[in-house]
Amino acid sequence: MQPALDGLFLATMLTVTFHKLQWELAGSLTLSDVLTSVFLVLFVWDRFEHADARLTTTSAVALAFLLAFALVYIAGFYNLDTGQALAQWAKGMVKFVLHFGFLVAGVALLARRSIRFYWYALAAFLGGIALNAAYGVVQLLLAEVAGTNLDELLIEPITSRQTGINVFGAVGGTQEVFRPNALTGDPNHLGIELLVPLLVLTPLYLRLEPGHRLKTPLAVLLGFLLVVLLATLSRSALLGLACGALVLALPYRRHLRRPAFLVPLAAVAVVVGAVVLARLDFFLTVLRARTNTSRGAASPHFEVYGFVPDIISSNPFLGLGLNNFAVYYEFVTGRPDFGPHSFYVATIVETGIVGAALFAAFVVWLFRRLGAARRIGRALSAARDPLAARVRPLAWGMTAALVATLVANVFYLTMTFYYFYVFATLAAALPVVFGRRRRE
Repeated sequence: MQPALDGLFLATMLTVTFHKLQWELAGSLTLSDVLTSVFLVLFVWDRFEHADARLTTTSAVALAFLLAFALVYIAGFYNLDTGQALAQWAKGMVKFVLHFGFLVAGVALLARRSIRFYWYALAAFLGGIALNAAYGVVQLLLAEVAGTNLDELLIEPITSRQTGINVFGAVGGTQEVFRPNALTGDPNHLGIELLVPLLVLTPLYLRLEPGHRLKTPLAVLLGFLLVVLLATLSRSALLGLACGALVLALPYRRHLRRPAFLVPLAAVAVVVGAVVLARLDFFLTVLRARTNTSRGAASPHFEVYGFVPDIISSNPFLGLGLNNFAVYYEFVTGRPDFGPHSFYVATIVETGIVGAALFAAFVVWLFRRLGAARRIGRALSAARDPLAARVRPLAWGMTAALVATLVANVFYLTMTFYYFYVFATLAAALPVVFGRRRRE
């Protein structure tokens, strides 16, 4: 059963950002949700078959968080008073159980596997995001050059859902401005998800020995991912990238003056500069639109914070109920599926002070796990273990990616998506997997 378990685990990692691959089966279930359902059933069956219910301390803590969140969400259930609200709550609970269940089982699985398998899992996760970016480039080129909807050719026949590239607007009334959304469904989601591979791989790349066989491929990959992030025109992604880069600048500032960092960055600048200069007036118009700070342009992102005081005064502790922002504020937004444009607004509005405090504790726990991984890296370095040159950069990269994601979600809510729980799985398991090497 181990090959099947490992295969499902890696397949979930690979496809977790492919949001457009979803079907209406007891709610919207993505391909990764289906894979996770089978994985969790097999994982429980395997543990039962081997009479092995043991959990590492990290898995046990993750399970405790799962139960605590479930209690908050179930308590919030009693605030629901419409059938629509109940349906939304049920959809949210199904997603929560699948995604957080994967976190618990994933940490337990990684604790039983080798260090090599951990690298496979990380490669599958980051490779899936890179494949998403590659799809986005093809999507953008076909839309720009031929006016072709790639999703119509590849995605709609599989899912029967109408999808396509994002159209930001038109310059001069005729030239459409396309923003790649790849398989994520939204260019801002794609941009924010790209923060993870960019920030996780950068310190690993900087610490590679000269002449290492992965040095050039990683440089090309990082440059490519940065170009795609810029093409999304996502302000939240750029804000997150800046904050994540500041985190990495602390331990790796001496590397920022070296050719290994400056050459790929210059190559990106040349490519982007050449594209911009070829259509200068077009891109200046787009840039002015994306940097517009007028009230009308910024209001959708800031006005949602005005809902928080109302919830604090009416339902302060448990909020309106999981996944119920759109239900209760449809009379304001005019849309039954309107998201709050902020993970923090969603958390407070839907789960109240208790839910927000619990999630804050969960994030602190993730930072502490990454701190433990950095200490393991220092111990391996003191023992002159070559693995230290991989563990500490990976821990720093994940720390920067977590900071960047937290910042980017001030105006978006990708932390409710499955990819964040997969990232949390890898972050929480990092000191567990490499701690064995330290003890050895």
